[in-house]
Amino acid sequence: MYPRLLQLGHIAIPTNGVFAAVALLAALAIAAQTARRLDLDPNKIWNLALTGIFTALLGSRLLLVLFHLRDFLAHPLWMLGLTSIRSQGIFYGGIALAICACMGYIFVARLPLRRTLDCLAPAAALGIAIGSLGELAAGSNYGTPTAAPWGVVYHHGLAALWSGTPLGVRLHPVQLYEALAAAMLFTFLLFWLPRRRQDGELAGAFLFIYGASLYFLDFLRVDRAHAEIFGGALTTSQLLAIVFVLLGAAFWMRQSSAPAATA
Repeated sequence: MYPRLLQLGHIAIPTNGVFAAVALLAALAIAAQTARRLDLDPNKIWNLALTGIFTALLGSRLLLVLFHLRDFLAHPLWMLGLTSIRSQGIFYGGIALAICACMGYIFVARLPLRRTLDCLAPAAALGIAIGSLGELAAGSNYGTPTAAPWGVVYHHGLAALWSGTPLGVRLHPVQLYEALAAAMLFTFLLFWLPRRRQDGELAGAFLFIYGASLYFLDFLRVDRAHAEIFGGALTTSQLLAIVFVLLGAAFWMRQSSAPAATA
């Protein structure tokens, strides 16, 4: 695979970073388009998405510095220049900060919560699909060893250096599995958008379906050996997946008294 997309002198352009940027731009574009179909202000949705993105990025870096202050003081540029953060706790901490910031913006901007989440659901699915392809190319979030003929083998030293990917070992392309699942979810959400009957249906479908796929795909990730909780019964990702499934089910079970906006 290709963890480095370009080499400009002494500067390496990581493939994962480029795919992440493309994923964010595509998600922003879809969110703005969906906002118009749901009678929401596209500018507010754009600002909401940017608030979440920058809070997640900056928040995860801040948590990384706080929890590794001695390393940061010794090597500040190296810490801030890391291409990826392997700690699940820091990653999910950044996501939690982003969720809090987004909820605050939704409240201040007086956006309808359930309809706003409907607007963001297709964008999130598309972003995950594109971002997972970047992870596949870079070797990050790699899968368990497999003898399947469709397994992937990494040989580039930067994959091992940047993501800890084992070289010369056939691995499950779990990133590709996630990309396909997210792409199908994105297609389904676009299909369902004009057919929804109440606010919250798209958000509920996204949380339930993505949560279920995240739970089962985590069995194929090597990282589960380093993140087990409840005596090894679950990983952090699987616990989050269960929360997603429960929230998605709650969205679908709750009947809204107000009619949904015309899509």
